[in-house]
Amino acid sequence: MHYNHYGREPVRLGVGLLNEPCASAADLGRRCAAAGLVLPGPPTEADLASVTAFLARWRRVVECADRPGRAELLNALLADYASAPRLTDHAGDGWHLHFRDPGVATDRQIAALITVGTALHLTGLGMDRLGACAADGCAQVYADTSRNGRQRFCSPACANRSAVRRHRASRATAG
Repeated sequence: MHYNHYGREPVRLGVGLLNEPCASAADLGRRCAAAGLVLPGPPTEADLASVTAFLARWRRVVECADRPGRAELLNALLADYASAPRLTDHAGDGWHLHFRDPGVATDRQIAALITVGTALHLTGLGMDRLGACAADGCAQVYADTSRNGRQRFCSPACANRSAVRRHRASRATAG
């Protein structure tokens, strides 16, 4: 499989890591491998701690509804984790761009991938295509890859529960 390093997959990886935090460094390694990410070595507990701290900053980008504010937060992450693009065929799976320096540590590689992927996702599809679930009591986040760009919930289950709540509330008000 040729991994699209900066397509929608990095954003999905970030969403998955936020919605279901890793229990261990080995878990982080498995999830990155499942996403197609070629890491320089197995993640350490220090990498997991660093990625967890990065994800807390990235969550602020996800939850920011103000477009200029979102851009400012994401620009700060880009300044911290990304570098000038360069061509590489490091895994022998075809030439592609990296927006990070060669030999960067595992934690920074994951952060760069998610940060640049998010920037390309938002600039390509729209600045509102990332968010926190609108369902009451849900803390999950989502990356909107829908055709119409109107996703507000993390899952169909949350959308359905919210629709049922609205319907019941309208019936109670009417009755």
